[in-house]
Amino acid sequence: MTVDAVGVTFHLNPLIAAGVVVSTAATDAVYVMFNAAVTARRPARAATWSSMWYLLAAFAVISYTGNPIYALFAAAGSWMGAYASVRWLIRDDRHETSPPPAHKPPAPIG
Repeated sequence: MTVDAVGVTFHLNPLIAAGVVVSTAATDAVYVMFNAAVTARRPARAATWSSMWYLLAAFAVISYTGNPIYALFAAAGSWMGAYASVRWLIRDDRHETSPPPAHKPPAPIG
């Protein structure tokens, strides 16, 4: 597929573009999980997420350094991955079994 934009022609492979979106989405999701593991002080989990982060990033970087138009697909995948993983963490937080907040009686009047 060839894309003409502002007098510049880019050759675009739809499979590589989809691969960049998916790999970048996964990369950002793993990055969010890495940061959650670091915040929770879980060194083995953080190290595992970190290594996965670099492995996933390799495909996207190699793909869009050969053709700059793929950077747009990387940005789209990055947004989707970060958004989905933070939504997943929020869902996970709701399912934690924590005690209900303590009741605070109103302050006396007068």
